[in-house]
Amino acid sequence: MANGYIGKIAIIDLTKKAVKEYIVPEEEYKNFIGGSGYAARWLMENTDKNTNPLGPENFLVFMTGPFVGTSIPTSSRFAVAAKSPLTGIWGESDCGGSWGLRLKKAGYDGLIIKGVSLDPTYIYVNEQKITFGNAAPFWGMDTYETDDALKKILGHGVTVACIGPAGENLVKFAGIFTDGSDARAAGRTGLGAVMGSKKLKAIVVKGSGKVQVHDDEQLRDSIKQLIPVIKEKSKIRHAFGTSGGIETMERIGNLPIKNWQLGNWEGASKISGKKMADTILVRAYHCPTCPIGCGRTVKVSRGPFAPVEGAGPEYETVATLGALLLIDNLEAVAKANELCNRYGMDTISTGGVIAFAMEAYEKGIITSSDTGGIKLGWGNADAVLELIKLIAEQKGIGKILGQGVKRAAEIIGGGSEKFAVHVKGMEPPAHDPRAVMSTAVGFATSNRGACHLQAMGYALELAFALPELGYPKIVDRFMVEGKGVMTAKMQNLSGILDSLKLCKFILYSGVTLKHIEAWFNMVTGWDFTLTDLLICGERIFNLKRIYNVREGITSKDDVLPHRLRLEPRPTGGAAQNLPALETMLKEYYDYRGWDSRGIPKADKLYELGLHDYAYLIE
Repeated sequence: MANGYIGKIAIIDLTKKAVKEYIVPEEEYKNFIGGSGYAARWLMENTDKNTNPLGPENFLVFMTGPFVGTSIPTSSRFAVAAKSPLTGIWGESDCGGSWGLRLKKAGYDGLIIKGVSLDPTYIYVNEQKITFGNAAPFWGMDTYETDDALKKILGHGVTVACIGPAGENLVKFAGIFTDGSDARAAGRTGLGAVMGSKKLKAIVVKGSGKVQVHDDEQLRDSIKQLIPVIKEKSKIRHAFGTSGGIETMERIGNLPIKNWQLGNWEGASKISGKKMADTILVRAYHCPTCPIGCGRTVKVSRGPFAPVEGAGPEYETVATLGALLLIDNLEAVAKANELCNRYGMDTISTGGVIAFAMEAYEKGIITSSDTGGIKLGWGNADAVLELIKLIAEQKGIGKILGQGVKRAAEIIGGGSEKFAVHVKGMEPPAHDPRAVMSTAVGFATSNRGACHLQAMGYALELAFALPELGYPKIVDRFMVEGKGVMTAKMQNLSGILDSLKLCKFILYSGVTLKHIEAWFNMVTGWDFTLTDLLICGERIFNLKRIYNVREGITSKDDVLPHRLRLEPRPTGGAAQNLPALETMLKEYYDYRGWDSRGIPKADKLYELGLHDYAYLIE
């Protein structure tokens, strides 16, 4: 097996409480790299259109990548993938923290989990040995409590990935959380509910092994030269976290406000990273091997929203549990974030579904009798905290909202579908396609539903250049021409980063694509060019698209919600602008080698070595 890989994956059958080991052929890693790319290969082979996302037949795949366990900055990550209970299509999430690193050191590149346990259970991966434990005593505990309880039993040298009550109660946007109160989350697409459906409370890992690297001395020398550059270019992100840019996002019209209705909001400065640093910040949190330290540890000791102690809200959370709901109290946002972390829920989807409920309440489509007496006025932080509890516990209106915006609108009706903001069933992150054109085609074509991280075109329009991809300078964010091509290129690149297991913030920090190419070869001993890697990224993206085509996804689903497509922002830095999605989408399909239905053509599949799936498009 090549350096950088253990070469072994554990296949865990919860029904039989049995474990098999799969030795991965080197060629499979050369084709799909690792991470979400390799997970796609497994899910394509082992699930189908009849797979119930919450049934025992769904596979849940945890994967690291070749960079995990090395000294490469920001590489301590893991991917989780399954058929999504939120969207019913391809589901994946990505997570930092220490869990992925510990799994690799325990002797596995990944875990593949199938079946269902009769009783609550946890999996313990300890130095290449896998056992099962009784999780009944922990069922009902929140994620912080679960982490503490398992460490008391198994020792503080372990790392825990677990679900909270939201996952147990099958909330469709429940996540998987690790690192205890530091709360690193695989939050998107509802994979915590998949764990809950399998009665799997936690996966605990402990390992001390080393990952072999082809040329460790050269790799360390390369990284040593870049660390000062990374730290210098990341000073603002280290000081103020990801929410340090929220005021800029508001100014340019990229911040979602009042369920995506408004153009400006004076409250942005009150919930910004600068405000956090001045008030409730305790320290910056670093994932292992990361010199950036964008994580926030916060503390609120007094006042109506105390106590809060642990992971602080990041940009997406501050935006979706703050600006999207018109809440300008940072301590309230921090409390909402902590509740989501403890219950185990994705903050983006939580904010999106509560914003939807607030607008439905404002329009009289739902009333206090529907909400159990809760008055869902904009900016009502107490109401938000109550709704979070109801959603996690699946009580009252929380049973409806816990289905996600798309299903909630179908149940509630009354014209609410018009302001149900989602793509393919997933609530969008806090980036507005009316402000940054590539975000429109990125949201529309992302394989997991509305997503900024699977394309990141907005980064080329707002933050940095990528000359290796043909973008020597920052691109005009309102320009339409070329954005379909740019989005496809960035999706291919993102697929590689998600498979190597690199945090995308590395691209903001002075690390170039040539550095990443060189590191890959230093780690593996292979001789890949950047073009070779990007072809792998294209293969991975197309495989996920074919997975969705099998589920019935076509161009009819590559759309934006009514509000983001047809309702311009009235004021601000993107006032009166609407995305030219159709134009960009045609360009995108042509560049991708897909037909007008958004389905990859047979010759494209053959070109990428995906000919085994050509029957799906015939």
